[in-house]
Amino acid sequence: MTDGPLIVQSDKTILLEVAHPQADDARHALASFADLERAPEHMHSYRITPLGLWNARAAGHDAEHVVDTLLRFSRYPVPHPLLLDIAETMARYGRLRLEKDPTHGLVLRSDDELILEEVAHGKKVAALLGARVDPLTVVVHGPARGELKALLLQAGWPAEDLAGYVDGTAHLIALTDTVLTDTAGAETALTDTAVADSGDLTKESTTNTPTPWTLRPYQRQAVENFWAGGSGVVVLPCGAGKTIVGAAAMAASGTTVLILVTNTISARQWKAELLKRTTLTEHEIGEYSGALKELRPVTIATYQVLTTRRNGLFTHLDLLNDHDWGLLIYDEVHLLPAPIFRMTADLQARRRLGLTATLVREDGREGEVFALIGPKRYDAPWKDIEAQGHIAPADCVEVRVDLSRAERLAYATADDGGRYRMCATSPAKSVVAQALVASHPDEQILVIGQYLDQLEGLAAALQAPLITGSTSVKERQRLFDEFRQGRISVLVVSKVANFSLDLPEASVAIQVSGAFGSRQEEAQRLGRLMRPKADGRTARFYTVVARDTVDADFAAKRQRFLAEQGYAYRIMDAQELD
Repeated sequence: MTDGPLIVQSDKTILLEVAHPQADDARHALASFADLERAPEHMHSYRITPLGLWNARAAGHDAEHVVDTLLRFSRYPVPHPLLLDIAETMARYGRLRLEKDPTHGLVLRSDDELILEEVAHGKKVAALLGARVDPLTVVVHGPARGELKALLLQAGWPAEDLAGYVDGTAHLIALTDTVLTDTAGAETALTDTAVADSGDLTKESTTNTPTPWTLRPYQRQAVENFWAGGSGVVVLPCGAGKTIVGAAAMAASGTTVLILVTNTISARQWKAELLKRTTLTEHEIGEYSGALKELRPVTIATYQVLTTRRNGLFTHLDLLNDHDWGLLIYDEVHLLPAPIFRMTADLQARRRLGLTATLVREDGREGEVFALIGPKRYDAPWKDIEAQGHIAPADCVEVRVDLSRAERLAYATADDGGRYRMCATSPAKSVVAQALVASHPDEQILVIGQYLDQLEGLAAALQAPLITGSTSVKERQRLFDEFRQGRISVLVVSKVANFSLDLPEASVAIQVSGAFGSRQEEAQRLGRLMRPKADGRTARFYTVVARDTVDADFAAKRQRFLAEQGYAYRIMDAQELD
């Protein structure tokens, strides 16, 4: 027995003692293969899953790495059957391989005839396969590449995709004033005299005047890992420059690019960033959204327009599918809607880069991201990037309020469906939100919530503008610009501000309600504050929670992802604000 921070159990759960001197080292090592399940004050619990192990295997970690981590940090002997199971589970990855055969085209190969026989007898898999070439090889119907990978993952035999990628239409893209190692290992002919920060931009640029800057080491590593694997996901905290990683991948590709984003505001932020960071011009970048339908060498399309149906057909999806893209970039990949998964399955011959701050999906479709976009290629802990000074430190505070007697009675007699709304929109939260705004008179503040009537009341009480899904893109841009320029100090925003919104001046966020127990939403909302502040001050993230209700239960669930990243929530009573 040693004095390690981990307790490894035979049911594949792992307990981490938070206060242990080696806790941070153990947490970083666990992040490559284990999933956080609970994060209370003293003991965090993780679970080892097949998907986590296969992600580790695809990232280049073998079973020896996983076993060594457990043995090195475990306080008690690690159950031997668990070690065997880890080795056998990780050995499943790559036993089936998708390859290109010069005679037969796309084929599925195995080093074990019986494994191939097993999966080929599945009804859904069999429909995607053609003739048997030899005992270890079977032809795959070309368009079925993505669907087959998803089915094999479900069957417990994740295929390693070695079939390669089409080049796509060539289109020169270079980064301005930096050095990028390309896919062949050579350096581009760009200078490395950069001095500026390489986070994302804050305002739309109308010219292509180069600003000196450089790729940060972790951004360079993320791009190199992505190209080494061909396709996959890069996980970086909000404010760490995910768009820069996308731009660098585009420069390495040197082809036409399709970028998929969450909304029109995000599309225009991407365009501004590319104009600033690359040699691309206005005429080379097109927006494909509800407002514009421009197809250019680099096209930025919204998920919404691609999933719009007409007469039962995804007409825009098919239109973009017909173009010879060399690279697809999925911004906020954890939000991919189901039709985009279908599109991704059809585009398996193209290189695919997913960008996100968290791979958590509340619908449990992480497996589809793994199969159809690719495995996790790079993941940087938030606290590591904070320690380097590239994102702001954050103080997370949960402010607890009490329901009035009348509210408690109404809550007690409400059905399950109405309880959360009732406690989430308590008038007591509005009082607290106003007090918190008043306590930060010199800060740029976001007040964020889920329910429109609650937000409308807060906007009126605070005499602040309100941005919701019904606010026009033009009006949103105007208000965001005024907030960036300091002419507006408080914005009340709905969930439209959860994703892909760059407001570096925001230093305080007050969350009054959310999407039940959504961990990804919690991370994204904190992410609105993560741009480093000019004076180095700490960002403040307040969550107002109704005590002794499902609101408190959901808040605990929402905080799990951030707890894994090392953020602790201080608890304070609303009465302390008086």
